[in-house]
Amino acid sequence: MAVVGEDFTSEHESVFQRRGVDTRGIERARGKTFRWGGQYLESLNEAKTNFTELNVFERFQPQIPPEYADSQFLFLGNIHPSLQAAVRQKMDGVRLTGGDTMNFWIQGTRQELHETLKLVNVLLINDGEAKMLAGETNLPRAALKVLALGPQAVVIKHGEYGATIFFREGAFGIGRHPFRAPALPIDEVKDPTGAGDSFAGGFMGYIASQDKLNREVLKRALFYGGVMGSFAVERFGTERLQSLTREEIDSRFQIFRELTHLE
Repeated sequence: MAVVGEDFTSEHESVFQRRGVDTRGIERARGKTFRWGGQYLESLNEAKTNFTELNVFERFQPQIPPEYADSQFLFLGNIHPSLQAAVRQKMDGVRLTGGDTMNFWIQGTRQELHETLKLVNVLLINDGEAKMLAGETNLPRAALKVLALGPQAVVIKHGEYGATIFFREGAFGIGRHPFRAPALPIDEVKDPTGAGDSFAGGFMGYIASQDKLNREVLKRALFYGGVMGSFAVERFGTERLQSLTREEIDSRFQIFRELTHLE
Protein backbone atom coordinates (compact mmCIF):
# COMPACT_ATOMS: atom_id res chain seq x y z
CA MET A 1 0.00 0.00 0.00
CA ALA A 2 1.32 3.42 -0.90
CA VAL A 3 0.37 6.82 -2.24
CA VAL A 4 1.88 8.21 -5.42
CA GLY A 5 1.63 11.53 -7.19
CA GLU A 6 0.96 12.55 -10.75
CA ASP A 7 4.63 11.96 -11.60
CA PHE A 8 4.11 8.20 -11.08
CA THR A 9 3.21 6.86 -14.52
CA SER A 10 1.68 3.64 -15.81
CA GLU A 11 5.18 2.71 -16.95
CA HIS A 12 6.36 2.87 -13.34
CA GLU A 13 3.45 0.72 -12.21
CA SER A 14 4.18 -1.87 -14.90
CA VAL A 15 7.50 -2.56 -13.17
CA PHE A 16 5.49 -4.12 -10.34
CA GLN A 17 2.86 -5.75 -12.52
CA ARG A 18 5.45 -7.52 -14.67
CA ARG A 19 6.72 -9.19 -11.50
CA GLY A 20 3.26 -10.29 -10.36
CA VAL A 21 2.95 -7.68 -7.61
CA ASP A 22 -0.61 -6.81 -6.59
CA THR A 23 -0.91 -3.02 -7.07
CA ARG A 24 -4.47 -2.58 -5.80
CA GLY A 25 -3.08 -0.91 -2.70
CA ILE A 26 -1.58 2.01 -4.65
CA GLU A 27 -3.49 5.26 -4.19
CA ARG A 28 -3.09 8.15 -6.63
CA ALA A 29 -3.21 11.77 -5.48
CA ARG A 30 -2.68 15.23 -6.93
CA GLY A 31 0.87 16.46 -6.44
CA LYS A 32 4.30 14.87 -6.38
CA THR A 33 5.41 11.53 -5.01
CA PHE A 34 7.55 11.35 -1.85
CA ARG A 35 11.17 12.26 -2.61
CA TRP A 36 14.39 11.73 -0.70
CA GLY A 37 17.83 12.93 -1.68
CA GLY A 38 21.21 12.14 -0.20
CA GLN A 39 24.90 11.63 -0.77
CA TYR A 40 27.34 8.84 -0.05
CA LEU A 41 30.56 10.60 0.92
CA GLU A 42 33.22 8.97 3.09
CA SER A 43 31.29 5.70 3.39
CA LEU A 44 28.85 3.88 1.15
CA ASN A 45 27.33 2.34 4.27
CA GLU A 46 25.53 5.50 5.34
CA ALA A 47 23.96 8.31 3.37
CA LYS A 48 23.99 11.99 4.27
CA THR A 49 20.41 13.18 3.85
CA ASN A 50 20.12 16.36 1.77
CA PHE A 51 16.33 16.64 1.74
CA THR A 52 13.15 14.73 2.53
CA GLU A 53 10.02 15.90 0.71
CA LEU A 54 6.85 14.21 1.96
CA ASN A 55 4.65 15.66 -0.81
CA VAL A 56 1.50 13.47 -1.17
CA PHE A 57 2.54 11.50 1.93
CA GLU A 58 1.59 14.50 4.06
CA ARG A 59 -2.11 13.76 3.45
CA PHE A 60 -1.91 9.99 3.07
CA GLN A 61 -4.44 7.86 4.95
CA PRO A 62 -3.84 4.20 4.01
CA GLN A 63 -6.89 2.33 2.75
CA ILE A 64 -6.51 -1.43 3.02
CA PRO A 65 -8.01 -3.33 0.06
CA PRO A 66 -10.41 -6.07 1.25
CA GLU A 67 -8.26 -8.63 -0.58
CA TYR A 68 -5.36 -7.83 1.79
CA ALA A 69 -7.33 -8.43 4.99
CA ASP A 70 -6.23 -12.06 5.45
CA SER A 71 -2.51 -11.32 5.08
CA GLN A 72 -0.41 -13.22 7.61
CA PHE A 73 2.74 -11.13 7.24
CA LEU A 74 2.89 -7.34 7.32
CA PHE A 75 5.80 -5.01 6.73
CA LEU A 76 5.27 -1.43 7.86
CA GLY A 77 7.37 0.60 5.44
CA ASN A 78 9.06 3.88 6.15
CA ILE A 79 6.16 6.30 6.71
CA HIS A 80 4.79 8.34 9.62
CA PRO A 81 4.63 6.04 12.68
CA SER A 82 0.99 6.96 13.37
CA LEU A 83 0.05 5.67 9.91
CA GLN A 84 2.07 2.52 10.53
CA ALA A 85 0.14 1.95 13.75
CA ALA A 86 -3.21 2.57 12.07
CA VAL A 87 -2.48 -0.08 9.42
CA ARG A 88 -1.27 -2.61 11.99
CA GLN A 89 -4.36 -2.15 14.15
CA LYS A 90 -6.61 -2.90 11.17
CA MET A 91 -4.72 -6.09 10.27
CA ASP A 92 -5.82 -8.33 13.13
CA GLY A 93 -4.81 -11.64 11.56
CA VAL A 94 -1.11 -11.09 10.98
CA ARG A 95 1.33 -13.61 12.44
CA LEU A 96 4.37 -11.36 12.23
CA THR A 97 4.82 -7.62 11.72
CA GLY A 98 8.07 -6.14 10.47
CA GLY A 99 8.79 -2.44 10.66
CA ASP A 100 11.09 0.22 9.29
CA THR A 101 11.80 3.84 10.19
CA MET A 102 14.41 6.54 9.55
CA ASN A 103 16.13 9.52 11.16
CA PHE A 104 13.36 11.87 9.94
CA TRP A 105 10.75 10.10 12.09
CA ILE A 106 13.11 9.31 14.99
CA GLN A 107 13.92 12.99 15.38
CA GLY A 108 10.52 14.48 14.59
CA THR A 109 7.91 11.99 15.87
CA ARG A 110 9.68 10.13 18.67
CA GLN A 111 6.64 9.67 20.92
CA GLU A 112 4.45 8.36 18.10
CA LEU A 113 7.26 6.02 17.05
CA HIS A 114 7.57 4.62 20.56
CA GLU A 115 3.85 3.78 20.52
CA THR A 116 4.14 2.10 17.12
CA LEU A 117 7.10 -0.03 18.21
CA LYS A 118 4.82 -1.74 20.71
CA LEU A 119 2.96 -3.21 17.70
CA VAL A 120 6.05 -4.39 15.79
CA ASN A 121 7.58 -7.87 16.15
CA VAL A 122 10.79 -7.23 14.21
CA LEU A 123 12.27 -3.77 13.61
CA LEU A 124 14.78 -3.32 10.76
CA ILE A 125 17.06 -0.26 11.02
CA ASN A 126 20.70 0.65 10.37
CA ASP A 127 23.50 1.32 12.88
CA GLY A 128 23.02 5.07 13.00
CA GLU A 129 19.25 4.85 13.37
CA ALA A 130 19.56 2.32 16.19
CA LYS A 131 21.96 4.56 18.12
CA MET A 132 19.80 7.63 17.50
CA LEU A 133 16.62 5.85 18.61
CA ALA A 134 18.26 4.51 21.77
CA GLY A 135 20.34 7.59 22.57
CA GLU A 136 23.31 5.25 22.93
CA THR A 137 26.66 5.07 21.11
CA ASN A 138 27.38 1.43 21.95
CA LEU A 139 25.52 -0.77 19.46
CA PRO A 140 24.73 -3.82 21.64
CA ARG A 141 23.42 -1.54 24.39
CA ALA A 142 21.45 0.43 21.80
CA ALA A 143 19.86 -2.79 20.56
CA LEU A 144 18.79 -3.77 24.08
CA LYS A 145 17.21 -0.34 24.61
CA VAL A 146 15.32 -0.62 21.32
CA LEU A 147 14.06 -4.08 22.29
CA ALA A 148 12.80 -2.62 25.55
CA LEU A 149 10.54 -0.33 23.50
CA GLY A 150 8.49 -3.28 22.27
CA PRO A 151 9.92 -5.36 19.39
CA GLN A 152 10.75 -9.02 19.99
CA ALA A 153 13.75 -8.71 17.69
CA VAL A 154 15.70 -5.92 16.04
CA VAL A 155 17.72 -6.34 12.85
CA ILE A 156 20.54 -3.81 12.62
CA LYS A 157 21.97 -3.40 9.13
CA HIS A 158 25.68 -2.62 8.74
CA GLY A 159 25.80 -1.96 5.00
CA GLU A 160 28.75 -3.77 3.41
CA TYR A 161 29.45 -5.48 6.74
CA GLY A 162 26.19 -7.44 6.91
CA ALA A 163 23.49 -7.40 9.57
CA THR A 164 22.96 -8.49 13.17
CA ILE A 165 19.72 -9.67 14.73
CA PHE A 166 19.21 -9.14 18.46
CA PHE A 167 16.44 -11.00 20.30
CA ARG A 168 14.51 -10.05 23.39
CA GLU A 169 14.81 -12.64 26.16
CA GLY A 170 12.42 -15.53 25.43
CA ALA A 171 11.27 -14.24 22.03
CA PHE A 172 11.04 -16.75 19.17
CA GLY A 173 12.53 -19.50 21.32
CA ILE A 174 15.22 -19.95 23.93
CA GLY A 175 18.06 -17.58 24.73
CA ARG A 176 18.86 -14.03 23.70
CA HIS A 177 22.24 -14.26 21.96
CA PRO A 178 22.54 -12.10 18.81
CA PHE A 179 23.38 -13.55 15.42
CA ARG A 180 25.51 -11.89 12.74
CA ALA A 181 25.24 -12.51 8.99
CA PRO A 182 27.94 -11.11 6.69
CA ALA A 183 27.37 -9.23 3.46
CA LEU A 184 28.52 -10.60 0.15
CA PRO A 185 31.61 -8.79 -1.19
CA ILE A 186 30.59 -6.82 -4.31
CA ASP A 187 33.27 -5.78 -6.82
CA GLU A 188 31.57 -2.52 -7.79
CA VAL A 189 28.71 -0.74 -6.07
CA LYS A 190 26.67 1.47 -8.40
CA ASP A 191 23.96 2.75 -6.05
CA PRO A 192 23.41 1.80 -2.37
CA THR A 193 20.03 3.58 -2.29
CA GLY A 194 17.27 1.05 -1.69
CA ALA A 195 19.59 -1.69 -0.45
CA GLY A 196 17.94 -1.60 2.96
CA ASP A 197 14.45 -1.87 1.46
CA SER A 198 15.62 -4.76 -0.74
CA PHE A 199 17.09 -6.39 2.36
CA ALA A 200 13.71 -6.07 4.09
CA GLY A 201 11.94 -7.60 1.10
CA GLY A 202 14.22 -10.63 1.08
CA PHE A 203 14.01 -10.95 4.86
CA MET A 204 10.21 -10.78 5.04
CA GLY A 205 9.75 -12.83 1.87
CA TYR A 206 11.71 -15.76 3.25
CA ILE A 207 9.86 -15.65 6.57
CA ALA A 208 6.50 -15.61 4.74
CA SER A 209 7.54 -18.76 2.83
CA GLN A 210 8.06 -20.76 6.03
CA ASP A 211 5.53 -22.65 8.15
CA LYS A 212 7.32 -22.00 11.44
CA LEU A 213 8.33 -18.78 13.16
CA ASN A 214 11.45 -19.32 15.24
CA ARG A 215 14.99 -18.02 15.62
CA GLU A 216 16.45 -20.28 12.98
CA VAL A 217 13.98 -18.99 10.39
CA LEU A 218 14.76 -15.38 11.29
CA LYS A 219 18.51 -16.04 11.18
CA ARG A 220 18.28 -17.64 7.74
CA ALA A 221 16.09 -14.73 6.60
CA LEU A 222 19.07 -12.43 7.24
CA PHE A 223 20.92 -14.20 4.42
CA TYR A 224 18.06 -13.78 1.97
CA GLY A 225 17.94 -10.13 2.95
CA GLY A 226 21.66 -9.88 2.23
CA VAL A 227 21.20 -11.59 -1.14
CA MET A 228 18.55 -9.11 -2.27
CA GLY A 229 20.50 -6.11 -1.00
CA SER A 230 23.60 -7.30 -2.85
CA PHE A 231 21.70 -7.37 -6.13
CA ALA A 232 20.09 -3.97 -5.58
CA VAL A 233 23.42 -2.12 -5.29
CA GLU A 234 24.72 -3.45 -8.62
CA ARG A 235 22.63 -1.03 -10.70
CA PHE A 236 20.90 2.30 -10.25
CA GLY A 237 17.48 2.27 -8.57
CA THR A 238 15.49 -0.89 -9.28
CA GLU A 239 17.24 -1.73 -12.57
CA ARG A 240 18.93 -4.91 -11.31
CA LEU A 241 15.88 -6.18 -9.46
CA GLN A 242 13.72 -5.82 -12.57
CA SER A 243 15.77 -8.44 -14.42
CA LEU A 244 16.47 -10.71 -11.45
CA THR A 245 15.57 -14.41 -11.65
CA ARG A 246 14.89 -16.95 -8.92
CA GLU A 247 17.84 -19.00 -10.18
CA GLU A 248 20.18 -16.05 -9.59
CA ILE A 249 18.80 -15.59 -6.07
CA ASP A 250 19.30 -19.27 -5.23
CA SER A 251 22.79 -19.23 -6.70
CA ARG A 252 23.86 -16.25 -4.64
CA PHE A 253 22.30 -17.72 -1.50
CA GLN A 254 24.46 -20.81 -2.09
CA ILE A 255 27.54 -18.56 -2.12
CA PHE A 256 26.46 -17.19 1.28
CA ARG A 257 26.13 -20.76 2.55
CA GLU A 258 29.64 -21.62 1.41
CA LEU A 259 31.10 -18.42 2.92
CA THR A 260 29.51 -18.99 6.31
CA HIS A 261 29.10 -22.78 6.50
CA LEU A 262 25.36 -22.20 6.91
CA GLU A 263 23.42 -25.46 7.20
